[in-house]
Amino acid sequence: MSVTDPIADMLTRIRNATMVQHRQVVMPSSKMHEAIARILKEEGFVGDYDVIQAKPQPILRISLKYTQTKRPESVITGLKRVSSPGRRVYAGRRDLPWVRSGLGVAIVSTSKGVMTAQQARSQSIGGEVLCYVW
Repeated sequence: MSVTDPIADMLTRIRNATMVQHRQVVMPSSKMHEAIARILKEEGFVGDYDVIQAKPQPILRISLKYTQTKRPESVITGLKRVSSPGRRVYAGRRDLPWVRSGLGVAIVSTSKGVMTAQQARSQSIGGEVLCYVW
């Protein structure tokens, strides 16, 4: 199946899985998907991720995290796609966004790879703002 916006598809799969409290979510793997999953793991939004080699395309499996309360709630409260194939959104090093006053993360694709806006700010580089996670 051909998908016009694979990053939006990834975010939608994660959003849908957290709404019904699934422990894992699977999707077709790509370098961009793996980079976003790595950032989500580093920032503590997901438990772990791994790539399963399959034919015709590898599969990315992400383990979701939930809080330990009476009623389990997802660690991921919200996901928002910013840049899309029809409307690219770029930000310079001075214009990189803050998400929820620093409680969330903006994921940015830069010339040095995919990273958070905080990491891009510290390296003084800008790039395409892919999505917000809080």
